[in-house]
Amino acid sequence: MGCCNRRCGLIAGAVFGAVVAILGGILIPLGNKIIQGTVEKEAVIEPGTIAYDTWTASGAKVYRQFWFFDVKNPKEILEHGSKPVVMEKGPYTYWTRYLPKENITFNSNHTVSFLLPQGAIFEPSMSVGPEEDNVTSLNLAVAGAYSLVGEELHPLLEIMIQATKSSLFQYRTVKELLWGYTDPLMKDTLGLFAPYNDTFDGYYNVYTGKDDIKKVGMIDMWRGRRSLNFWNDSYCDMINGTDATSFAPLLDKKKPLYFFSSDICRSVSASYEKTVDLKGIKVYRYSLLPETLASPVNNPDNRCFCRNMKITKNCTLAGVLDLSSCQEGRPIFISLAHFLHGSPELTEQILGLNPSEEQHKTYLEVEPTTGFTLNFAKRIQVNMLYGPSKDITVLKKVKDYTLFPVVWMNETATLDDETADMFKNELLSRINMLEVIQQVLLGTGIAIFLLCLIFYCVVKRKQNQSKLA
Repeated sequence: MGCCNRRCGLIAGAVFGAVVAILGGILIPLGNKIIQGTVEKEAVIEPGTIAYDTWTASGAKVYRQFWFFDVKNPKEILEHGSKPVVMEKGPYTYWTRYLPKENITFNSNHTVSFLLPQGAIFEPSMSVGPEEDNVTSLNLAVAGAYSLVGEELHPLLEIMIQATKSSLFQYRTVKELLWGYTDPLMKDTLGLFAPYNDTFDGYYNVYTGKDDIKKVGMIDMWRGRRSLNFWNDSYCDMINGTDATSFAPLLDKKKPLYFFSSDICRSVSASYEKTVDLKGIKVYRYSLLPETLASPVNNPDNRCFCRNMKITKNCTLAGVLDLSSCQEGRPIFISLAHFLHGSPELTEQILGLNPSEEQHKTYLEVEPTTGFTLNFAKRIQVNMLYGPSKDITVLKKVKDYTLFPVVWMNETATLDDETADMFKNELLSRINMLEVIQQVLLGTGIAIFLLCLIFYCVVKRKQNQSKLA
């Protein structure tokens, strides 16, 4: 009778364990459904959600660090046509994006419109010196005028250069080069990023995700247009994806992320590189591929970005993007820092460049469940063109067209410790708790079932042996 009771108890235990395991198994799809629902609810851009609270505020501190290419041999370049020798000088760091979005307006088509204020505050503690540090750099006015006027106007340009005692290179402060100075040749304010303070990027119209969470954050319109008007091509003028601050939740790392950057006047994509730990949070790192700025020879999709056949050597040059069509005619060429992923001749014509994948690539780190970008580094280099001229004295010794790197910028932001703790406690902890419950129920149920089954077999075997005896 005792053996029978033990066998019955073990059978009941096995059944109980199986039920618990089944319950844990059932909770996996059910829990995933709950997790998905919770995430999708909090990812919608509307008052009361986590996404809205972080989206409306200025959020994590965004810094722009600048490294200038200080010219070490300006006299040799002018007198002998020597290759420029440059040395990096920086970083000079500014706090940007410190102002919240303005004019936030929700629209009837499940979009929200806003303006993004722009400003820069110098951060001495994160810089190698003050804004008043001087740099020997390319003369923006001379290089710009050379690119804008035809060869037939070079004699007139020479007269203006001589009258203002301008040269191919100039000695300016960091502050002047970035934010503006009055130039004697152009008789106007010139600066690499002038005007910037008290200006706005936008209007943006982005989808809230209320009707379709897969569209959350995706740009519907920028400056009132659903496509750009810079490239005269329907493909290159597309506005794809988000502004890179967030993406649709529940990422599939096999699929690239698309985003639009007004700094480079085009949309780009980033592909999954690896999973990393960011302050205790698992994030996916996405990086720009070399194909982004590849020549049309290697990436035919880039043909519509090729604007200048002479400079790009019939569109065979890789690594640069001519922004003159979207910079009010200013002859600006954008590349990755130190011409990373560019054609070899770009680094061969300037001595002192050392492109590094680790230091100069652009990447995003995105939390895969929510789609929130928690860390990023956007690295862009500003270049200008100069070349030979038989009439302009400061260019007579120049042997070939040169894309000269003026400065490269690293725009970065990462969540602080307080925000990381809030993110883990308010959202990820709930998700993790549900996953733990699933695993505990499943694991405990299987363990009980297997133990009861083993003990049942042991009891049954002993009972059979005692009968034989």
